[in-house]
Amino acid sequence: MVREPRTEVKSEKSGSTTGRPQTKLCMTRVVTIEQLLEKPICMMSGEEFVLLLQNAEKQTAKVPVEVVAERYYEHGIAGIAKIFPVAVYPTANRIKKSGVIDSAITQVGRKIVVDSELALSLAKEAGAIKG
Repeated sequence: MVREPRTEVKSEKSGSTTGRPQTKLCMTRVVTIEQLLEKPICMMSGEEFVLLLQNAEKQTAKVPVEVVAERYYEHGIAGIAKIFPVAVYPTANRIKKSGVIDSAITQVGRKIVVDSELALSLAKEAGAIKG
C-alpha cells in the first residue's frame, strides 16, 4: 500500500495593505491505491492517474493461469473418417456402430459430434489402433 504524505495544513503569513496578516492554507490529502482503484478514471485528476499508473506497474499481481487443453471436434461420419483415415461411409459407420468410441460421440437426432482426442485414446485402449 503506497501513501502520499499525511494531510498537512500549512499557513503562510503575509502582510497586506489593510494591516492585517493574511493566512493561506495549503492542504494535501492522503490517497491510497485502493481508493484510486475504486475511483472512476474520468473523476481522477492527472496527478492521481499518474500515481495509479506508477504503482500499478509495481503491484501487478501474478495470478496463476490454468492452461486448458483445446478440444478438437469433428462432425458426422465424415469426421470419424478424418480421425481414423478410413473410407467415408462404410468403414467410418462400422467404427461408430462398434461401440468402441461411444463415450467420445455425442449425437442428437442426426447430428453427430466426435471428440477426436478421446476417440483416438479409446480406440488405442481397445486395441483397434496400434502404436
